Amino acid sequence: MKNKKAVVLLSGGIDSSTTLYLALEKGYACFCLIFDYGQKHKKEIQCAKKIAKRAKCKYEIIRFKLPWKGTSLLDKKLTIPKNRTTQQIKKEIPSTYVPARNTIFLSFALSFAEAINAEVIFNGANAIDYSGYPDCRPEYFSALEKVSSLGTKRGIEGKSIKFLTPLIKMTKPKIIKTGIKLKVPYQLTWSCYQGGKKPCQKCDSCLLRTKGFKELGITDPLLST
Repeated sequence: MKNKKAVVLLSGGIDSSTTLYLALEKGYACFCLIFDYGQKHKKEIQCAKKIAKRAKCKYEIIRFKLPWKGTSLLDKKLTIPKNRTTQQIKKEIPSTYVPARNTIFLSFALSFAEAINAEVIFNGANAIDYSGYPDCRPEYFSALEKVSSLGTKRGIEGKSIKFLTPLIKMTKPKIIKTGIKLKVPYQLTWSCYQGGKKPCQKCDSCLLRTKGFKELGITDPLLST
């Protein structure tokens, strides 16, 4: 019987879905948090729900707004970058960066984890094949560990909630290969920032996803039909 509880941030994409299945493999009883924050690609929310149900995990949908926007993921007046080169993706923070998004998400997760007495929070952050977001780096999560130990009742009692990022140093191909072994239903995932019927194959998220499958010599299930 599973007795270790974990909160998993689930966006519906490849990284968070693989992280969920890794947490399950480690024996955690997983509780998923799905965020609806006004993003253009709302399709990911429905995908996240399907993945949580497939994994037989409970989930909560957290809804909130960021009226100041400040990102092309929220502001209809701003265009989502397309066809950026690999070098640009690695070196330039794009307009799709949402100010302090991970800090907001993980604050919710920390509160949820403490409320349900969960030991850890799993996050699918990656610092190798990613869009250069500052809140996806190892040093950021190290700082969060300090926040957890200083700013929670559990932390003061010496039972600080841990932040686990198992994919942080993995390439996208390695992530996908790991997920295939775990039988992650990648056909249910969604990565595209545009949120249309089919992936645009031009935004950063699509390009990184395509790169991962291509390097493994595998067809992305979202593009096979």
